[in-house]
Amino acid sequence: ALMATEYVKVQEGLTALRCVAAMRTQAENVDRVHAVYVVNEDDILVGKLSLKKLLTANRAENISELYTPIQHTVLSTTPAEEVANTMQKYDLFVIPVVNAAGELLGRITLDDVVDFIREEAERDYQLASGLTDEVESDDTVLHITRARIPWLLIGLFGGLIVALMLGENEGDIESVPALALFMPLIAAMAGNVGVQSSAIVVQALANNKADHNMTKKLFKELSVGLVNGLILGAVMLGSGLILGYGQLVTLTVSVSLLAVIIFASLFGTFIPLMLNKFNVDAALATGPFITTANDVIGLLIYFQIGRLIIGY
Repeated sequence: ALMATEYVKVQEGLTALRCVAAMRTQAENVDRVHAVYVVNEDDILVGKLSLKKLLTANRAENISELYTPIQHTVLSTTPAEEVANTMQKYDLFVIPVVNAAGELLGRITLDDVVDFIREEAERDYQLASGLTDEVESDDTVLHITRARIPWLLIGLFGGLIVALMLGENEGDIESVPALALFMPLIAAMAGNVGVQSSAIVVQALANNKADHNMTKKLFKELSVGLVNGLILGAVMLGSGLILGYGQLVTLTVSVSLLAVIIFASLFGTFIPLMLNKFNVDAALATGPFITTANDVIGLLIYFQIGRLIIGY
């Protein structure tokens, strides 16, 4: 979809004078001449011609002495993401498209790639926001509803699971009412940490910079989660004691915060990597799924740690 078939090409056996004539004829059908490609008699791409060299060359000089070999090409079957990454990596304004035999088929410009990157960014943002389909502000109510409702249903069912958990632990909350005060904190921190971790992985995957060694990546996130958890847990411990919430309650919240942050860091990293492994768009993981799952599991961890420390 990115490739344009309008381009200027010349035979490598032409003289500079005949080359200009050939270019003039072809340029009538091309809006913008980004590059002049040189092909052999079999239409195999062999190089690219500099307009500066052509203009300063002797009219009788052969094109084969003027062009520079092509360093970067893409196949017609190359995924658009890979094309964008190649052009970004090598700072290319235009890249030729060839088939398996090396025959020139077309070219892709930076403008085309920028449009693609913008569309992909919009799509990933919508996926991360819980939209299952591309949505525009002027779409119909039915189309917008259909795009939004699946992940809203997941959020609803996640909320129902949380409600069931609260019902199961109602006696614990009645025994230690102060635990209820910190439930929003635990849920919010779990969701925030999970979204942060997944967003970093998704961005790395999109830029083709992700380390696909899952064990190494998870260990790194474990370390990050441990450091963050210790810092935030210590802050919570000091704040809770100063505010007078009691030693056991404050310790429960602090330890729970540490455990939840570590889990959310690992979970937010693992899910995008697994989705990518099975060729599913990892941007799905940065939305309501990560937030809802971490909310549920975070509160479950909270109540279990409360039982261990307070012993209600």
